[in-house]
Amino acid sequence: MKNLFSGSTPASSTDIIQSRLIKAAAGFLFVYSLVITLSPAVRARSWAVAYRWEQWIGYLVWLAGFVIAHRWLKSRLPERDPYLLPIAALLTGWGLLEIWRISPSSGLRQTLWLAVSLGLFSLGLRFADHLGLLRRYKYIFLTGGLLLTSLTLFFGTYPDGVGPHLWLGCCGIYLQPSEPLKLLLIVYLAAYLADYWLLSPSLPQLLLPTLGLIGVSLLLLVAQRDLGTAILFIAISAIILYIASGRRRVIAASVGLIAVAGAIGYLGFDVVRLRIEAWLNPWLDPSGRSYQIVQSLIAIASGGFFGRGPGLGNPGLVPIAHSDFIFAAIAEETGLLGATGLILLVGLLVLRGLRTALHAPDSFQRYLAAGCASYLGAQSLLIIGGNLRLFPLTGVTLPFVSYGGSSLVTSFLALLLLVTISSQPEREPAWLPSPKPYLYVSGTLLAGLALAAVMTGWWSEYHAPALVQRSDNPRRALSDVDVKRGSLLDRSGSPLDYSSGSPGQYQRISVYPPLSPVLGYTQLAYGQAGLEASLDPVLRGLQDNPSSLIWWNALVYSQPPPGLDIRLSLDLNLQKHADALLGSHTGALVLLNAQTGEILAMASHPYFDPNRLDQDWNQLISDPSAPLLNRATQGKYPPGTVLGPFLLAQVEDGGSVSALPENQTYTIEGQRIECVRPLSANLGWFDSISAGCPGSLVALGERLGAVQLMSLFTKLGFYSQPAIPLPSANPSPASPIEHVDKAALGMNNLTVSPLQMALASAALSTDGLRPAPRIVLATNITNQGWMVTPHSAQPTKAYTQISPNFAGCPG
Repeated sequence: MKNLFSGSTPASSTDIIQSRLIKAAAGFLFVYSLVITLSPAVRARSWAVAYRWEQWIGYLVWLAGFVIAHRWLKSRLPERDPYLLPIAALLTGWGLLEIWRISPSSGLRQTLWLAVSLGLFSLGLRFADHLGLLRRYKYIFLTGGLLLTSLTLFFGTYPDGVGPHLWLGCCGIYLQPSEPLKLLLIVYLAAYLADYWLLSPSLPQLLLPTLGLIGVSLLLLVAQRDLGTAILFIAISAIILYIASGRRRVIAASVGLIAVAGAIGYLGFDVVRLRIEAWLNPWLDPSGRSYQIVQSLIAIASGGFFGRGPGLGNPGLVPIAHSDFIFAAIAEETGLLGATGLILLVGLLVLRGLRTALHAPDSFQRYLAAGCASYLGAQSLLIIGGNLRLFPLTGVTLPFVSYGGSSLVTSFLALLLLVTISSQPEREPAWLPSPKPYLYVSGTLLAGLALAAVMTGWWSEYHAPALVQRSDNPRRALSDVDVKRGSLLDRSGSPLDYSSGSPGQYQRISVYPPLSPVLGYTQLAYGQAGLEASLDPVLRGLQDNPSSLIWWNALVYSQPPPGLDIRLSLDLNLQKHADALLGSHTGALVLLNAQTGEILAMASHPYFDPNRLDQDWNQLISDPSAPLLNRATQGKYPPGTVLGPFLLAQVEDGGSVSALPENQTYTIEGQRIECVRPLSANLGWFDSISAGCPGSLVALGERLGAVQLMSLFTKLGFYSQPAIPLPSANPSPASPIEHVDKAALGMNNLTVSPLQMALASAALSTDGLRPAPRIVLATNITNQGWMVTPHSAQPTKAYTQISPNFAGCPG
């Protein structure tokens, strides 16, 4: 490889530096390509897989192209800046391999565009006077660019079918005229200011002739609704004018103009308004208008510090990841370390470009180099900041890195201008009135890039846990395809939910669909629910496994270890009986062990089939009977006369019970309420309570009073959520009881879930002790076997003692 880059002639220090840096870039990209090739084996944890080879096409074209470019520079521009080409080479190769990894078809097209770009770069090196040509014909070049851009208003298209019509072309070959127009604007401003600055007595007189062309450019971009490029035009124009004049009012005016452009765009264009609103509050509609930015942040968070590894992330989950969100894709696979390295490369490119401007031999070349460096830095900052929610999304590309032929060609033409200007050591630098504008511009761009690096750490480290655990992060469900998820078993070890298949093809199987409201589902498109969601860290292997095992799997495979099996308290046979009893009725049934609180059966009807979510989802979410709802924990019902046994037990717990009222009916608010069932001849308290007679309930309620009633309801758990890993409805508020008769009849805005009622009823047969609910019994931990899951709560004493008569009392 030494001879490949250096050739046979003696090399200068410039050639040596450039050669070594390109070798380093080639080595980095070689390893990157190799890791992408082996990534399927890492995902599957097996060598018997289909490997990725297609990205090597891109690598070989990149290698050959930059070897040729390196040799051309050695012979044509021996004293150029030795860092410019290697930086561009690494950025280009890095982006190219990531594009191949995300979309091989786009990678092939980008490879062809790279060949074209390097061809134009090498061709430009043969024309020594191309800078003079650009200066002399500045009006013609800019006017031609404007005319070409204006054609998109009539013949514009979008290569992928649906989108803004900013391209010209057909048959797979497209050009976005606004990309080279940026460079033509820089050339025009540099030439105009160099020619007329000394002749103009004032800034307004100098700028007046050129404002028309800039205004036409902006109007064209606004008409195209390409406001991202329009903002970039304003920023580039302001930077060049500020560098030439040294007057800060230019920057202030440009900031005001950008604010006005943003306001006009917000008020006049839906796409701009949606992007700004998504930027201000992306969490308001994360699955709609903010989907792109939210998924971008989740991708960055998923990368962490070291990244998931080339080929091991899921950057394709972010829309347009190979273009607008290439930074997020690289951050996911190379982490904060790689993302910071990319930002440093952009910063170094800006510094070398502005250094070239300071050493330029005349004003035109100085302004031109400063404009090119600022264009590359500002556009990079704009798109990186958009990925990080520093700025609203603009749709511009990341120079050298993003997919896009027009962008890549323009970036290489800017590079050609920079290396050409940097290779004139025999000429003295032009007179410089003050270096402050260059220092301010470089400082501002570098500060922006530094802020982008800090924000990358903010999302990838500080906010990563919250983002990665979001229910709309599809990477969690995707990992279940590669790594076997733990099974949910009933108390005897029979599977209820399990994963079937092999690495890369695992599918979640629900054995008994009637349990779906309880067990829930885990699915790529629709997220998670039920126990599958609440027990996800254990089922995914991220909890209860040894930390060393979790760390090793994350380091080597960028995946969690195999998930752990969980044994539930449910009894499949009893569950089938419960579902049979409930039948076609809408409602819920809970059967539990009153002594231990173990839930033996939990039925909720209607239910759904988790194995058919793809086919049935639209029907399920629109079904008025709400089959996705677990009525046992999320359903809330007024208790009514079912409160009778609890009231009677409380009165007996406090002393003797008074005589049974003669009138068992009750009139409330003009409505007469009868017993639920006819009374027997031998009338007693248990008989009247069992018959649901309102007269007896009101008598018991009045005996207890409002304070004791509220205390009783609190101890029975009516005002608190059961401590169970299932979604539960919010409990009724513990507000003071104003009407004792209504409270005793269960009509005082009190609603309880079937599980709350079952736990309260258990206290009648356990000497007043209300058990804590329990549905998870044990976890099968790696190398340790089944370990009992500790109780999440303690039983509560609801009564001091319970009469033996309650042993047969219906609860």
